[in-house]
Amino acid sequence: MGRDRIQYKTADQIRLMRRAGLLVADALDAVRRELRPGVTTAELDAVAEGVIRSAGATPSFVGYHGYPATLCISVNDQVVHGIPGPLQLAAGDLVSVDCGAIVAGWHGDAAFSALVPGAEPDPRDVELVAVTEQSMWHGIAAMAVGERLNAIGGAIEDFVDDRFGLVEEYGGHGIGTAMHQDPHVLNYRTRDRGPKLKAGICLAIEPMLTAGTPTTRVLADEWTVVTVDGGRAAHWEHSVALHEKGLWVLTARDGGEAGLAAIGAADRFAPVA
Repeated sequence: MGRDRIQYKTADQIRLMRRAGLLVADALDAVRRELRPGVTTAELDAVAEGVIRSAGATPSFVGYHGYPATLCISVNDQVVHGIPGPLQLAAGDLVSVDCGAIVAGWHGDAAFSALVPGAEPDPRDVELVAVTEQSMWHGIAAMAVGERLNAIGGAIEDFVDDRFGLVEEYGGHGIGTAMHQDPHVLNYRTRDRGPKLKAGICLAIEPMLTAGTPTTRVLADEWTVVTVDGGRAAHWEHSVALHEKGLWVLTARDGGEAGLAAIGAADRFAPVA
């Protein structure tokens, strides 16, 4: 669990991470605006890259272990790590978009799922996207009150409550001067309680849910993760800082105020002054 290797951040360092987080929010907002039938995933990738590089920043994903793009764009049965390319989106597709950016040496990382407009949405798809997002907020809220790391996964698992498949092979992570740092953040409860949740810890919380079985496999491109039964998947993520006064969601434009309030945890929202 990396108990002795966690990078705890100062208030000044958290403020620097907030700059990276807001840039990721800008890039994802730009992608949302372009989400429509006929657009290719490569075109969406170019939109995000333009936002990040025009700000003088660097995409986190490009070149990471050889990854070739700015975004991971996962469509329908793809869970995570889908590589942008010539695929044209169709109305009703379920799309998950993951983005990272580096500003002044500090990383931000976030993801959202959405249905491509233009068709009557399947209620099950709508529920899948909503429950995945809400489970993320429950995991985030647990950072402020849980004693140890496993409180996050426990909160996510309790909220999902068998309504959807909960992918276990992939999870969240520490974040700071590297995109992936200790500790690894599981999205389910374990007997290992993990390290203490202390002020200065910054985590990317990212549950992944599936409409069917949560079992996955990796395609021949060695990146794209898909469900083995072809069921659709959703993925949400935010980068979050825990400090002495509470939580600051670094990749949420409002700092997480609305998301925490929606689940009855408004008192845990606290921007770094």
